[in-house]
Amino acid sequence: MRHAHIIGAGVAGLSTAVHLLNRGWNVTLHESAGHAGGRCRSFVDATLGCRIDNGNHLLLSGNGAALEYLSLIDAADGLTGPDKAAFPFLDLKTGRRWTVEMGAGRLPWWIFSEARRVPGSRPADYVRALRLAWAGERATVADCLGADNPLFKRFWEPLAVAVLNTAADEGAASLLWPVIRETFGRGEAACRPMIARVGLSESFVDPALRFLAGRRAGFFANHRLRALSLKGDRVAALTFEGGDEAVAAGDAVVLAVPPRNAAELVPGLIVPDLSRAIVNGHFRLPAASGDFSFLGLVGGVAQWLFVRGAVASVTVSAADTLADDDAAAIAGRLWDEVRRALALGEAPLPAYRIVKEKRATFAQTPDQVRRRPPARTPWKNLFLAGDWTQTGLPATIEGA
Repeated sequence: MRHAHIIGAGVAGLSTAVHLLNRGWNVTLHESAGHAGGRCRSFVDATLGCRIDNGNHLLLSGNGAALEYLSLIDAADGLTGPDKAAFPFLDLKTGRRWTVEMGAGRLPWWIFSEARRVPGSRPADYVRALRLAWAGERATVADCLGADNPLFKRFWEPLAVAVLNTAADEGAASLLWPVIRETFGRGEAACRPMIARVGLSESFVDPALRFLAGRRAGFFANHRLRALSLKGDRVAALTFEGGDEAVAAGDAVVLAVPPRNAAELVPGLIVPDLSRAIVNGHFRLPAASGDFSFLGLVGGVAQWLFVRGAVASVTVSAADTLADDDAAAIAGRLWDEVRRALALGEAPLPAYRIVKEKRATFAQTPDQVRRRPPARTPWKNLFLAGDWTQTGLPATIEGA
C-alpha cells in the first residue's frame, strides 16, 4: 500500500491526511509543534478561566470543502449558527444598527427591499459585485466595487478585509469572486453564517486526530523536518531532528507547512513572501449568553464581534500596525468597541486575552497571488498543500 509522509498538522495537513486515508493510503503525519491544528486550535486561558480559540473563523454554509472535511471526520455537527442568512451590523461612529437579510431562493430579490439592504444602498450597488467576475489579475477589491458608496463601506469592505486579511485597496479582486460565486451567488441557503459549536479544536482538529488513530495512521508531534534529500526527480529521504527516514519508491511527501518553511526546504521554490497580521481580543463578560451571536462592525478598529458563552471575541484583520502595540493598549481600544456594541455602558475592562498572529496569512495582493506555487513540484513524489498555494481561493479554512 502506498505511503504518504505529510509534514505539518495544520488544517491543510490534517485535511490531506484524512482524504488520503479515505482513498486507501497509509499516512504518517509529522508536526514540529507539540499540538495539531496550527492557527486553527483552542486552548485553556488561565486569565479568562476558560477555553478559547486562538482566532475567530466564520464560515458560510456554502463552504463545501470545509463541510466535506467535517463530514469525513464525523464532525458535521461541529458548527452552529442561525437558520437564515442574516448579517447584523453596527456603525460605531454613528451608533446605527442594521441587518443584511437575504431572502430565500437563488435569485436576489431581497436587494429590492429597503428593509433588507444596507442603509443608503441601491439595488444597482449590489449588481456592481459582478465586476469581480471579470476582474483583471492586477485589480483590487476597491477598484471593482468602488469605495465611494454606502454598500462598500458598510458591507463589502468589512467582508473583504476579513476574507482576504488585506486592505480592500490592496486585496486581489480575483480571490474575492470565488467566495461570492460559491456563497452569495448560490442564494440564501449557501450564505448562512456558522462558527465552531464548542471550539476550533473540538470541530476541526480533535475529530481528525481520532479519524487518523482509528485508521492506524502515525502522528508525531515535536517532530521537525530539517531537510529533504533530493535525488534525481524524487525525494529519497526526510531528515528530522532525530535522524533520517527513507522514502520508498511509490511513496509521496506532502509539505503542508508555512510558505517560509517550504521555501527553506525546497530549492528554487517561489512563494508569497509578504504576510499580514490578525489580532484577536477575548474578553470575559459579566454574564453568559445562551446562544452564539455575531456582529459586523464598521467605523472602528475591529471588523467582527463574536459572543459565545461568557466570552466576547473581536477580530481585527489586516492588523499589522495594531499588532505592534502592547496588549494592554490593544485591549483598551477593543473593549471600548465591545462594550458599545453590547450596550454594556461604562463597564470597566474585564479579564482579557490578546492573541497576535503576526503572520496569519500571506498578503493577498495581486503581486503576492502571482507568487502562489502549484501543488505539484518538479519532483514527482513531492507535493505542496496549504492556503498559500494555487488553490484559487483566499487563505481561509475553505482554501486550506
